[in-house]
Amino acid sequence: MDPVVLRDDMVDSLEHEAKAVVGSERVSVAMRTVPREPFVDEDAAAYADRSFERLGTRVLSPSAAGRLFEALDVRPDDSVLVVGVGVGYTAAVLAELTDEANVHAVDIARRLVYEARSNLDSAGYGGVLVDCRDGARGLPEYAPYDRILLEAAAIEPPRALLDQLAPGGRLVMPLGGAAQELVAIEGGERIEYGTVAYHPMLVDGEQVDTIERNRTYREDREHARRAAERRKGWEQTWIDWDRV
Repeated sequence: MDPVVLRDDMVDSLEHEAKAVVGSERVSVAMRTVPREPFVDEDAAAYADRSFERLGTRVLSPSAAGRLFEALDVRPDDSVLVVGVGVGYTAAVLAELTDEANVHAVDIARRLVYEARSNLDSAGYGGVLVDCRDGARGLPEYAPYDRILLEAAAIEPPRALLDQLAPGGRLVMPLGGAAQELVAIEGGERIEYGTVAYHPMLVDGEQVDTIERNRTYREDREHARRAAERRKGWEQTWIDWDRV
């Protein structure tokens, strides 16, 4: 079937009252315009409303992506930062909502950066800048941003991202640990958009494509704790060699 027809059917379902995750005309038009085929492995399933796993990351379902776009509320000419770009689909739709030169994106995994660049170029959005960075640090060289989208969960909004917002800017992210809420943070206020379930935000050393053994900060802390609790040689029971 024609991909254009499939995209229209996809967005129609997202606008239908059964899902009602897309409500604005601008988001509707953008999602009808951006092809999903370059961002998923299976062309036939590109427009199914389900998520995919690719290169160790989750490709969001159309419903999940639609909720992010509505919460972010991108205006024409807004500057946008995407943290955790993954395979690049959300960055492509955001480029359609503003302009590809206004969209910057980062990911902590180098191979996802290469993948996103290739996918965005194939989809016609090669002007989106994608860099390999620790997302918690943002991309200060191009700050401030009118909109920042964090596609990973965190217990608290990263301070660096809040500092990189322009006056009146908005940060959208999944907030929480085991229980998460999609929130928009703007001017110190939090607007809630319902429960979500995202992977936690990675820190440097946790990415799946590191050359050395993947030792995370959490692992290092656990090893340090166990080492501290382990008895040293002089603490061991004295051995009476005359009785051995």
